[in-house]
Amino acid sequence: MTELNNLWLTETIRLREEHAGPLEDLEANRLARSAAGDLPTRIQRRALWLAERDGLSDALKHWLQGARLALIVLTVLAVVSGAGLAFAAMGDGLHPVNVFWALGSLLGLNLILLLSWALGLVFAGEHGASLGRLWLWLSEKFARDAKAAQLAPALLLLLQRQKLNRWAIGVLVNSLWLLAMLSALVILLTLMATRRYGFVWETTILSADTFIAVTQALGALPALLGFSVPTEEMIRASGDAALNIESARQAWAAWLVGVLLVYGVVPRLLLAVLCLWRWKSGKAALCLDLNLPGYAQLRERLMPTSERLGVSDAAPQQLHRVESGVSEQQSEGALLVAIELDDDRPWPPQLPNNVSNAGILDSRESRNKLLEQLSRFPPARLAIACDPRRSPDRGSLALIAELARNASATRVWLLQAPPGEALDADRLGDWHVALEQLELPFADCAPMNWLETGHD
Repeated sequence: MTELNNLWLTETIRLREEHAGPLEDLEANRLARSAAGDLPTRIQRRALWLAERDGLSDALKHWLQGARLALIVLTVLAVVSGAGLAFAAMGDGLHPVNVFWALGSLLGLNLILLLSWALGLVFAGEHGASLGRLWLWLSEKFARDAKAAQLAPALLLLLQRQKLNRWAIGVLVNSLWLLAMLSALVILLTLMATRRYGFVWETTILSADTFIAVTQALGALPALLGFSVPTEEMIRASGDAALNIESARQAWAAWLVGVLLVYGVVPRLLLAVLCLWRWKSGKAALCLDLNLPGYAQLRERLMPTSERLGVSDAAPQQLHRVESGVSEQQSEGALLVAIELDDDRPWPPQLPNNVSNAGILDSRESRNKLLEQLSRFPPARLAIACDPRRSPDRGSLALIAELARNASATRVWLLQAPPGEALDADRLGDWHVALEQLELPFADCAPMNWLETGHD
């Protein structure tokens, strides 16, 4: 799946939660936190899991299939329309071709819509091209998935942040018109190669000089590419009747083809390339707007303040001492908590009546839940039980420090090994060194008297 698709699904989930309320996301949040990374990465990981669970990933595949089918339909329509323009311009070959009627048929609608697109791009900033709306509508219809209806609005909102709508629609519109103009050019050349056409111009109120000036002006750029332009004598003579001179027919035919190429095909080609370049450069800069309420609310759930990045950075030379931010007046009671104990160790031990059991912290959710509780109701005394058979990694030590900062007084209980098993002396020494750097008191016996009375 591409980066754009990931951002697209993430934005779809945000819109869905904005309109229908928060989704059930406990497992998604847990997986996002376990994957680590920065906040945008975790938000995307959460959204992709929810999209997979709720069928939005499949809906996106159906929408993309519908979009490709819609694009094929529009491509066929463009080719057929271009051919129709050429047939309408040249007629059946039995009557002379009015060159300016033919030119209007080939370029008139194209130039009007091109000017409309350019004005919309410059002054309005966004351009809701009919072809763009038609493509989105057909994509949704061909997808045949009710959930796909949520995707188009999310895509538009995502692209609007980098003002990519105009360039995406520009690529579509200009590419389709380029196909139409190329189709018209091919049919025009085919008709001229297989039929004999005569060319005339007609007017009631304009003079011949006007047509001579317009013809030569339009033919100036094509002439630079080698296309011939009718002479002044040919233009004047064509105002009375179609010249039955081979050179005159060829000159008018070359002029018509050159004008169509220079003023029809080339502008659409250049604009399609420009829009494609702007689209690709803008797409690379797409990112989530973390200031949106839907994403801002996820910050604490996906990157809680108690979380540490673990081994992603270099180990410090020494750990900083723990300073409790809780006074005795703000705290009360006693609490015992254990960190990542194995199932072979019975827990909890017998506790005095005034000591509460906080259970075993073995997941990020249980840790965050306890830390949130301690921030509101800090205990006067906190005992943290650890299994010294495990290495004192930075994640465990950071959690111990965070717990200690939310209690008036803290002691660490290094549990004895189960019967028949001995503790590793080096690993136990590592625990002693780490806890001494944290300046937390520790012991290998249960601090029950201290928890109950505050005295040893």
